[in-house]
Amino acid sequence: MAEPLGCCERVAINVAGRRFETLVRTLRRFPDTLLGDPRRRRRFFDPQRREYFFDRHRGAFGAVLYYYQSGGRLRRPPDVPLDVFLEEMRFYQLGEAEERLREAEGFSVEEPPALPRGGLRRRAWLLCEHPESSPAARVVALLSVLVILVSIVVFCLETLPQFRAGAEGEVSAVRSSTPPTPPPHRSGLTDPFFLVETICICWFSLELLVRLVASPSKAAFFRSAMNLIDLAAIAPYFIALGTELARQRGIGQPAMSLAVLRVIRLVRVFRVFKLSRHSTGLQILGQTLKASMRELGLLIFFLLIGVVLFSSAVYFAEAEDAATAFTSIPQAFWWAVVTMTTVGYGDMAPVTVGGKLVGSLCAIAGVLTISLPVPVIVSNFSYFYRRELRGQEGGQVVPASPCPHHPETPGDAPESPKAGGGRGEGWGVDGEAGGGEKGWGGGRLVTEV
Repeated sequence: MAEPLGCCERVAINVAGRRFETLVRTLRRFPDTLLGDPRRRRRFFDPQRREYFFDRHRGAFGAVLYYYQSGGRLRRPPDVPLDVFLEEMRFYQLGEAEERLREAEGFSVEEPPALPRGGLRRRAWLLCEHPESSPAARVVALLSVLVILVSIVVFCLETLPQFRAGAEGEVSAVRSSTPPTPPPHRSGLTDPFFLVETICICWFSLELLVRLVASPSKAAFFRSAMNLIDLAAIAPYFIALGTELARQRGIGQPAMSLAVLRVIRLVRVFRVFKLSRHSTGLQILGQTLKASMRELGLLIFFLLIGVVLFSSAVYFAEAEDAATAFTSIPQAFWWAVVTMTTVGYGDMAPVTVGGKLVGSLCAIAGVLTISLPVPVIVSNFSYFYRRELRGQEGGQVVPASPCPHHPETPGDAPESPKAGGGRGEGWGVDGEAGGGEKGWGGGRLVTEV
């Protein structure tokens, strides 16, 4: 029997034993898809049963059919995994609907990364910026991580008392009333820690310089937070080097040099953030904090209100005690902070009955204040973590195997950039109408065999 082609005729679709019925005009709403194009779906027609047969996932087809019936609305059934549903969408050639579904599922619309035009610059950029591009790029990324770890270890070890020497010890001897026993003096430029630090800085500087020269956009390069972190990681070294050279030549005051060195050492601790370039977990944490800035701001605001409120209350409650540690409201701020955060160092504690009552209320209010925004932050972290996992799953989808009896397979048909062309733009994933016929179109589930 002939294939149904009339716009008002009903068409039967059998998906792995489950039979669906709809109208031909419903499928024609998207003529650039597998079911909407009569030539593409003809090879699946069974003339004896007078139906189209697809040996595909039955649970996903209901959403695919509703895509035609509703004019373009696509929703993934909760019992169908995302990778399976994406494979079904590719089989039925729904085109742009797949991109809209990815966005609705939480995927960010990522533009393809910009690459330099020159061959040498492109290779250098891929080598330093995209570790997954080649084995050599992975080796460079691993070496960079090792250098970062060595730099962090050196930063921590050089603060041990047996390793501290030189300028800091000399300045301490000048400022102290009793001359201490200084450790053996070593020149800053010959210190082993300084030499290891120099090797690490040479690597960081070379890496940053190569990325700067090979970057496709210099403006975008300096706007990147990761590149600013890299710049901040190497700047303290050159400042410390200039300070050490000035100290050896007798230029500047020793106390000023010590203050500069302490500030520089504090800045060096931010070098640990260089690991975020090579760690997906740290990137997810950064995205979570960025998305939770409003909640974190509210948390700090509520804590400030509680600190002022309970500091004032405990000051007046302890005012009758002559030996009280709460001599002023600003001095009670520290007690309120450590109490509301449930740390409780014990260096300041109320002794009167009223003060203890205020302290109890302060601890309870702190627990409630801190716990309220935590679920939102955890939800944001779960969102970004699931999005990362789904991105990995989406990239592992295996296309359907072609049928050996038909030279033309669904994947061979040309795909249009818009699956809703022909009779209107259709509906978006968010349900906004864009044209085309709406409604269920007479489709229904008939039976399951």
